[in-house]
Amino acid sequence: MKRITRIALFLGALVAVGAGWECRSGYAQQAFSMGPEGANAAGFDSAERAGPAVDGMRMAALPWETEPGGLAEKVPASEVDALAKMQADLDKRLADLEEQYKDRLDGEKQAKADAQKKPTFDVGGRIHMDYWGFLNNDPGIGYLEHSDPTSAAYGTDPEDRFQFRRIRLEFDGAIPQNMEWKIQLDFNNPGTPEYKDAYFGWNHLPGNQTLLLGNQKRPLGLDHLNSSRYNVFAERPLVVESFNEDARRVGACFYGVTEDESVNWRYGIFNLENTSTDGRFIGDSLQMGGYGRLAATPWYDQASGGRGYYHCALAGAISNPDGNAGDAATNANEGRFRTRPEARSDSRWLDTGRIAGADWYEIIALESVLNLGRFQLTGEYMTNFMQRDNVTPGTGDDLFFHGFYVYASYFLTGEHLPISRSSGTLGRVKPHENFFLVDRLSGGTGSGWGAWQLAARYDYLDLSDADIRGGVGQSCTMGLNWHWNAYSKVQTNLICGDIRDHKLVGGFDGGDYWILGTRFMCDF
Repeated sequence: MKRITRIALFLGALVAVGAGWECRSGYAQQAFSMGPEGANAAGFDSAERAGPAVDGMRMAALPWETEPGGLAEKVPASEVDALAKMQADLDKRLADLEEQYKDRLDGEKQAKADAQKKPTFDVGGRIHMDYWGFLNNDPGIGYLEHSDPTSAAYGTDPEDRFQFRRIRLEFDGAIPQNMEWKIQLDFNNPGTPEYKDAYFGWNHLPGNQTLLLGNQKRPLGLDHLNSSRYNVFAERPLVVESFNEDARRVGACFYGVTEDESVNWRYGIFNLENTSTDGRFIGDSLQMGGYGRLAATPWYDQASGGRGYYHCALAGAISNPDGNAGDAATNANEGRFRTRPEARSDSRWLDTGRIAGADWYEIIALESVLNLGRFQLTGEYMTNFMQRDNVTPGTGDDLFFHGFYVYASYFLTGEHLPISRSSGTLGRVKPHENFFLVDRLSGGTGSGWGAWQLAARYDYLDLSDADIRGGVGQSCTMGLNWHWNAYSKVQTNLICGDIRDHKLVGGFDGGDYWILGTRFMCDF
């Protein structure tokens, strides 16, 4: 019974030390600093002034040392001193920890301040390696592929090929206080490297906006605004590539989004000439175009992590090409629309040529995406109205071109195609299980299947009107995508199509074709 009593008294003393020692000792020290009169006025006698010894110093006495019948009469003085020393040691350790934590916070604050004084730098890239086989085609397709009558290959069939579609290095970062920059270079043709993105600008502007200056994508066509890393098919649709060829141009563009990310917009002004290989535009005609896009996701299923959503957008352009550029002009007439057959052929089989007298043209585009879990349905429609002048030799009537595509995709393994609501573009697929095949330590092999996606697309494009016979093309593409992980995949596309109403080349106005393509790709 006495042992239990002593343990209880010991624990009670420890609690008393933790709760009252610092306050009591601080009060006593303040009183003693006033001399004997101050100490006596505070209620301390000479015995209390002596107090217990801590690290060779006597502080104010603890309550149980002076109160009649207190713990001092029941707990030996040696144990009380030991508790006091233990408390002092804990206080010292706590003070050391607080000092270390303060030093750490000061260091992080200083590092952050130093980082804000200089630009940041990040590196990324992508590799896309292709095989394209031109399985079968009518004779007219050979004349679209090799249309130069002075060439030995005139009229011959398209040739199969292995090639790098993209070998890109990307560099980006921030510039204090609210600026950003990016440079993206493509070395798929080492003899003629190209810059893709090359811009800088300001973010966090009023209205949640960003302003970028330099070479960047014109806001027209969902499939072009999507990164090539995330698109469902290897090559972009006929109408998207035709009306926004290669997408990027030098210009100034604003980007904005609402606080809840349900609506986003882009609008800017761009030069029409592609300067990616020479880095300059020279000419008396500026050939400028205004482009804009307003996108929204009125339905987005937060509970499922975005497995269900509906996206829609309206985009457009008003452009002023140099339709009367003469032979002496350095700039070329950018009143022209053309595209390859959704494969990497040598030539663009659908092509209006440079349209004489092209004065202005306007493009209106509608886009829609419905995603229901593993299933997605996507489509775009674009119209193009061109006005021509009355003075340029070879000019003619005003023109109307249009086209659309629609595709459906389905994940056999249950994943979904995510969307970035802030930009209105498709995002990165993350497989439920990565692909792998390894030996187990216990014997046998372990494997993962990755993500498997089926897709089908129909395309239509009409580039023939009045005296301009760019051709009317349509195609069907079957796609199979095998996502090895979130950063690599292989795409296989089987394409069947036909072209009609093209201006005659070798006596043919088009023909049918079959193409098989496979792309191995990764990004980092």
